[in-house]
Amino acid sequence: MPLQAIVFDLDGVLIDSEPLWEEVRRGYVDAHGGRWLPDTQERLMGMSTEEWASYIATDLVDGVTAEEVAYEVIDQMSQRYDEGLPLLPGAEEAVRRLAQYRPLGLASSAPRALIDLVLGKLGVEGQFRTTLSTEEVENGKPEPDGYLTVAARLDVPPENCAAIEDSSNGIRSAHAAGMTVVALPRPAHPVAEDALALAAHVASDLDEVTPDLLEAIHK
Repeated sequence: MPLQAIVFDLDGVLIDSEPLWEEVRRGYVDAHGGRWLPDTQERLMGMSTEEWASYIATDLVDGVTAEEVAYEVIDQMSQRYDEGLPLLPGAEEAVRRLAQYRPLGLASSAPRALIDLVLGKLGVEGQFRTTLSTEEVENGKPEPDGYLTVAARLDVPPENCAAIEDSSNGIRSAHAAGMTVVALPRPAHPVAEDALALAAHVASDLDEVTPDLLEAIHK
């Protein structure tokens, strides 16, 4: 099964946005008199916009709708990105390097508006054949819907794709789709051991993710 395409995640892979997401969503919950639970951040990672907004409106904050939650949080995230992207080292270089090797897709839990904003500000939107927000599929990560849809849009069997993921739910999602997974864990959000075991390779940074590496680990 030759490697025919590479699918990136966005948050935690190209931008160090998880701490910002936590800050903004926690701030929203606090400002509305809600309750932030010990497992809230872990549960939120990988959820689609509809899923996390519904979770906040149902379980954490009283008297708000999911639509109100999503609108305010996404607006605050957009403002923060406009002030400056929290790029991870080697992000632009990795995208351009791998785009020269194989077609690229992107499967992200971020809202469509933020995906387009980030890729536009980074100047790499033209490097991706297709991008997807899990807003656009039925189930967010850890379900495989997003990755399967990106593979279909690329017209490549998912087992002929490699995925680059940072989170437990993201790794589970890409693996469930049948892709070869490179894990890129972020220290602030350790990956669960059972999820890490699903990865074909654990990379320390994006510079490590080269065509030679992907060829070597793809079975």
